[in-house]
Amino acid sequence: MTRSLRLTIAVATAAVAALALSACSAGGSSADGTVTDGKLTIATGQPAYSPWVEDNKPQSGKGFESAVAYAVAKEMGYSKADVVWKRSTFDSAIAPGPKDWDLNVQQFSIDAKRKKAVDMSSAYYTTTQAVVTTQKSKAVDHTTIDELKKDAIGVATGSTSIASVKSVLGVTPQVFNSNDDAVLALKSGQIDAIVTDLPTAFYMASAQLDDGTVSAQFPADGKGDQFGFVLPKDSELTSKVDKALKTLSDDGTLKDLQTKWLSSETNTPVLK
Repeated sequence: MTRSLRLTIAVATAAVAALALSACSAGGSSADGTVTDGKLTIATGQPAYSPWVEDNKPQSGKGFESAVAYAVAKEMGYSKADVVWKRSTFDSAIAPGPKDWDLNVQQFSIDAKRKKAVDMSSAYYTTTQAVVTTQKSKAVDHTTIDELKKDAIGVATGSTSIASVKSVLGVTPQVFNSNDDAVLALKSGQIDAIVTDLPTAFYMASAQLDDGTVSAQFPADGKGDQFGFVLPKDSELTSKVDKALKTLSDDGTLKDLQTKWLSSETNTPVLK
């Protein structure tokens, strides 16, 4: 084999590899724009936590994000049997480069910086504020505004929770340097409850407190972080996911799933 022929083959091989990577990054080269023809590959974290995914089994359809993912898939024309689940880290999902999945769902806040590296769908959920307390706290059974305003409430400095406590409860909370400091204050009995965004509240209750519970959530005000699906940059599927989410929002499906998995199933009533 001559040197020029070897060079020609090498250049051709590199070009094919580049095209393959480009196709993978943009959501696959199959007829329907997915990484596997006829299948919708959805990724989530390992492990995936309740109430977003129940029992770390996204394929069950149980848990808010698992249920939303299957609802979106159905609107896009994929049956439950056509959905393939994969696992990925949070950071790798939002990093530039090729992906081996079509959608990724693990509480990704929509932001402009992330959109430079990946596509993000429209929102499937806007976070609300929630109340975290312990089983031994007097606030554990306080699920109305009138009850909760009598408790000592802690929040982290710089958080939107401060304004929410003032506007909804009509009281001034104790402000701590961080969520961790607020957790320590709750453990020591310095405060009766913490107000933070709902995803953080579930994390605190399950991972930072031995007897923690999310006892209530604030009424939705539309001002929280918006969660969206992550897709490979310039994916052919982004507009289809947005269309599916609009349908699910318009017909009330997203609201019903939110009520079921983030309120009823978790026994987290909305404050009244």
